[in-house]
Amino acid sequence: MRILLIATGLKVGGAEHQVAALAGAFHALGHAVAIVSLSPGREIEVPGGVEVIELAMRKTPAGFVRALWRARAFVRAWRPGVIHAHMVHANLFARALTRIVCCPPVVCTAHSYHEGGRARMLAYRLTDPWCALTTHVSEAGRAAMIATGAAPATRIAVMPNGIDIGRFRFDASRRTATRERLGIQAGTPLLLHVGRLVPAKAQRLLVDALPDVFARLDGDGDRSLRHSQPARLLIAGGGPLHDALAAQIRAHGLDDRVTLLGPRHDVPALLDAADAFVLSSDIEGSPLVLAEALASGCPVVSTDAPGVREIVGGLGLIVPRGDTEALANAIATTLTEGRGDATAQAARRDHIRNTCALDTVAQHWLACYVTLGATAGDARLETT
Repeated sequence: MRILLIATGLKVGGAEHQVAALAGAFHALGHAVAIVSLSPGREIEVPGGVEVIELAMRKTPAGFVRALWRARAFVRAWRPGVIHAHMVHANLFARALTRIVCCPPVVCTAHSYHEGGRARMLAYRLTDPWCALTTHVSEAGRAAMIATGAAPATRIAVMPNGIDIGRFRFDASRRTATRERLGIQAGTPLLLHVGRLVPAKAQRLLVDALPDVFARLDGDGDRSLRHSQPARLLIAGGGPLHDALAAQIRAHGLDDRVTLLGPRHDVPALLDAADAFVLSSDIEGSPLVLAEALASGCPVVSTDAPGVREIVGGLGLIVPRGDTEALANAIATTLTEGRGDATAQAARRDHIRNTCALDTVAQHWLACYVTLGATAGDARLETT
């Protein structure tokens, strides 16, 4: 099969990483894969053998038209068997593309719970007949799109994102080496957060919760929670809120216990080093970082952002969004219990293998493409 993926961009982000991961999985299974990126520049690694075309589309009507015509030429030359778009701008672009070139079935995947305001929801609704299927990565996101009228219930399905669980397997020697490299002692309770430093991730809530967490773990409260070494937090990720978070950490007097690591490419090693993972988001689509943590056997604490419960199941603590006290309590409890025994860690990994394994998700997509292709073929026969 010839599979064309269209993405809004290939910069750092969960949806962008999912596009690259699917491209690699499809290519490994013997399919021809190409990615059309609307935006210039690339910050994520695309597997070898996958062709990438950057349209460098400008945010003007003329720029949109020029990009459409470039994409039209590529579709006519490359002749894909299916087109699969990801993220709102690429979804609307792919639908517009069907108006100027004969296209195979087009699938549009929404990755965010909040895809946009009324204008974008109207654009989704008006262009819905131009694609074969719309999907969302979570049940909550699907329900939101139906509620806003972006898509009829009969034409939007849920397809979860997937992770390469082979990359996220606990390694005790890597845990020791990573802690040594970071200067963290073996007995130090270590909390990890990974995510872009942007308002939707709500790291401000996490930092505000830390004084209470550390007080409890230092023995100021329940002595049963006391640890011999002061707990630490590592925040991996970059973004526009870096300076504001650094100032907030200083204001709490936590410079020696909270480290902003910046963008990292060693997340599997960081997860091995951690005793617990925390997500503090207000808005998510399908937070795969939780799946990565669980696949590594790491306990998780999260706010109840959209998509969280579907990934975590009953294998982590979930608290209300914006509730600093509840988040602090959950973190302190989880850090005190630690990673647990081998059975507990294996249960977390097995849960992700059964629900979010990339190879399983890729096979589901391929089956979907085949079904849509057959349906499109039947429709063409009926009109001849």
